[in-house]
Amino acid sequence: MHDERPVNSQVSLIGAPTDVGASVRGASMGPEALRVANIEAALRGRGLDVRDVGNLSGPGNPQLPPVDGYRHLEQVVAWNRTVHAAVYGELQLGRIPILLGGDHSLAIGSISAVARHCRESGRKLRIVWFDAHSDVNTRQLTPSGNLHGMPVACLCGNGPHELIEIGGTVPAIQTAWLRQIGIRSVDDGERRLVRELGLQVIDMRGIDEMGMRHSMELVLEELEPETHLHVSFDVDFLDPEVAPGVATGVRGGPTYREAQLCMEMIADTQCLRSIDIMELNPALDVRNQTATIAVEFIESLFGKSTLIRGR
Repeated sequence: MHDERPVNSQVSLIGAPTDVGASVRGASMGPEALRVANIEAALRGRGLDVRDVGNLSGPGNPQLPPVDGYRHLEQVVAWNRTVHAAVYGELQLGRIPILLGGDHSLAIGSISAVARHCRESGRKLRIVWFDAHSDVNTRQLTPSGNLHGMPVACLCGNGPHELIEIGGTVPAIQTAWLRQIGIRSVDDGERRLVRELGLQVIDMRGIDEMGMRHSMELVLEELEPETHLHVSFDVDFLDPEVAPGVATGVRGGPTYREAQLCMEMIADTQCLRSIDIMELNPALDVRNQTATIAVEFIESLFGKSTLIRGR
């Protein structure tokens, strides 16, 4: 049997209320929707020491067209630098940062901070990226210029220098550290870059063929006990019938139970050390249903399950 409490029980909630990386407004309201869904009380109910550090501040959304292939680059850079500092600061205090987004471009700042912390502390890093999209667009490939479609490319060193250098090294991460799951919407140019980068991706066909349990076993294979496991969870990973509160929903995603299995298997590793919850758009939700589901999944990441199970 194993203790349901995570090894590290100190958690910090960090709100990043911006949608500057997206084309559709509304993800800026995500942090408050998660608070309305009682994320703090839910985590305290898991026996965690929870501190809500409040919302970070940054530039507003000017709603401008792309310049040189990027929309709102200056604003996205400002937000990511602020996110980087906040996430890194909480990691330095020995706490688990949970970044409440906000659009997924913020993962550049968050994950570069995690990678920096791991580099300095000598820990191995594993990133599990739950998403309907591969987010490997570049200025040359993007049909929109929206930077929330580019965080993986930026973290792997393909992007504007202001973003790829935030973590202090380029690239911020090695592609071997990253596992993507649930992917079902990839632009034509992205497909080629995914292959060139050697990204490890389990798309929905892979999940259909192998089942979610085996898919997650591959995502978590060879995970050593002291590895820092980071979860970057784009809510559009879920099928939009389950989670309607997203701007970029794609049909054919995982069910509620499949997603729950993912979270419980991650909790079983006891390696979870940082989380992003991205792209929750309350303006498109139904009675805060998607935020409530997201909070339930976060509870599962921290050990909530029907029964106490053996390892």
